Amino acid sequence: MREPAVRTRELSVWYGQSQALHSVSITVPRGTVYAVLGPSGCGKSTLLRAINKLVLLREGARVEGLVEVLGVDVYRDHSAEEALSRVGMVFQTPNPFPHLSIYDNVAIGPRLRGMAKGRELDKLVRWALEKAALWDEVKDRLKSPASSLSGGQQQRLCIARALATMPELLLMDEPTANLDPVNAAKIEELIKELSREVTIILVTHDAEQAKRLASTGVLLFMGRVVSEGPISSILSRSYSSIIQSLVASARRQ
Repeated sequence: MREPAVRTRELSVWYGQSQALHSVSITVPRGTVYAVLGPSGCGKSTLLRAINKLVLLREGARVEGLVEVLGVDVYRDHSAEEALSRVGMVFQTPNPFPHLSIYDNVAIGPRLRGMAKGRELDKLVRWALEKAALWDEVKDRLKSPASSLSGGQQQRLCIARALATMPELLLMDEPTANLDPVNAAKIEELIKELSREVTIILVTHDAEQAKRLASTGVLLFMGRVVSEGPISSILSRSYSSIIQSLVASARRQ
């Protein structure tokens, strides 16, 4: 049996004196969309950033416990950098490099890693833009700045940029949160398509989106795991009633 795409055991994260995650243990199967659910401030984004070590960019951050990514303990193993090079990240707010062209936004990762140049790089850029369902919209203006694109197009450009490095794991932090319904639907269709080839961990505040896209996932509350497993099991009753029960229970303690 293949190792999971991601496995954490007793993962705890602090920002200074404030603890954001408490002994979080999850298992993300390969070849799935895995949803991370929970109310605002419950640790969803911290969990995502702990997986790819971006959490350490925050001053005063401290991590304890195990984080295995693609079979590698990324906080202890010397081969962590190679494993993390196979992880892509898409943030909640589209963050293309605004003064670079559309082409260069996609090409920057492969160039830095020496993956391709010349015509091979052109092919890779086209492939990534096609995978992100953006090629037909931008193929005649690849030299235009990324800032010329709409918000939905910029988010798909960020997805293309992540795909251009050929990741095995794609981390997506509420990628539709700031988009209108039309563009959000395009991103959801893209996630469905990409999940055939790439394991995706999707942070979302939208239970219905999790039902549409994910097969398994985890529900977090106040930095702790409430439940993990099939989405149908986690959301066996309405999401609002689940959160209300958790809030009421926390107030009684």
